[in-house]
Amino acid sequence: MTTQAAPRAPRPRPKVLSLTPAAAERVRKLMESKGPTVAGLKIGVKKGGCAGMEYTMDWVAEVAKFDEIVEQDGARVIVDPQAVLFLLGTEMDWKVDTLSAQFVFNNPNQSSACGCGESVALVPASKERLEALGR
Repeated sequence: MTTQAAPRAPRPRPKVLSLTPAAAERVRKLMESKGPTVAGLKIGVKKGGCAGMEYTMDWVAEVAKFDEIVEQDGARVIVDPQAVLFLLGTEMDWKVDTLSAQFVFNNPNQSSACGCGESVALVPASKERLEALGR
């Protein structure tokens, strides 16, 4: 008599990006003000600035095939697939100070930033980090 093991459920994938409660609330409120035609806030990275890379944020009407989706408390952030290795493990926060209010990225893949805070130097997540997260 042969016994077959029950199929295992797939292991949940780790989130590429997490949101603080403040960031989730801000994204949710902004999404509400944009109306039902907005699918979410798309986050990416591009070459530019004095440190080498810049974060990008755009409102999009639809989710592309390979986009990563992070949903929390009514907020939807969509991560560009080309940015995943640069954003893996990043926490997105909303900070309000005396003179500014902005999204802030606490990114473990950031190796440095420029003095003005507009650009960063990012390295892709290491193979060891990916394996530890089960990617």
